[in-house]
Amino acid sequence: MSRNPSVAVAALAIALWTPLPSVAKPAPTSAPSVQAVMDCRKVADDTQRLACYDAAEDALAKAEQSGDLVSLDRQQRNQVRRQAFGLTLPSIELFDRGEGQLNDVKETLSSARQDAQGRWILQMQDGQVWRQIDDEFLSHDPHSGSAIDIRRAALGSFMLSIDGQPGIRAHRDN
Repeated sequence: MSRNPSVAVAALAIALWTPLPSVAKPAPTSAPSVQAVMDCRKVADDTQRLACYDAAEDALAKAEQSGDLVSLDRQQRNQVRRQAFGLTLPSIELFDRGEGQLNDVKETLSSARQDAQGRWILQMQDGQVWRQIDDEFLSHDPHSGSAIDIRRAALGSFMLSIDGQPGIRAHRDN
C-alpha cells in the first residue's frame, strides 16, 4: 500500500467515479399459483399429474377470487399502457411483457387553456393532463374534440401534435 496520501486520494477518486457494471434485470417470473400449474407438467405419473393439476387449479382460482392474483390479457395490458403513457412509473415494464415500448398514442381533447406564460394545458377525454413545456406557437388554438397525437421524443420528453399542426413539447401532469 502506498504511503503517499495524494496517491491514495487519487485511487479513491478513481474508484468512486468508475461506473459499476450494470446489473441485468431478472426475467419476470410467474406468480407462485401460476408456476404451480406449470410445474404439474413435470409429474410423470398420470394420476399424480391430474391430482397436481386439480390442486393447482383450485389454488389458482382462489388466488384470483381473493385478488392475490390478477390476470390480464393483451387487450387489458394495452389499455393500461395507454392510460399510463407519459407517466414515469418504475414497474410499468410488467405491462410491456411480450410487447414493444409504446411510442405514441392518439387522444381526443376535452378542454384546453393557457397558463400565465401562454403555454397550453390540455386535458384529454380520458382525464390525462398534458402541459406544454416549450415556447412553440400554435397557428390554430386547440378546442374540445381536437385530435391529439402524442409521441415519445428525445430525453424522455413527448411531442403533441394538435389537429395535424407541428408538434409542441410537453409532459404529462397526472
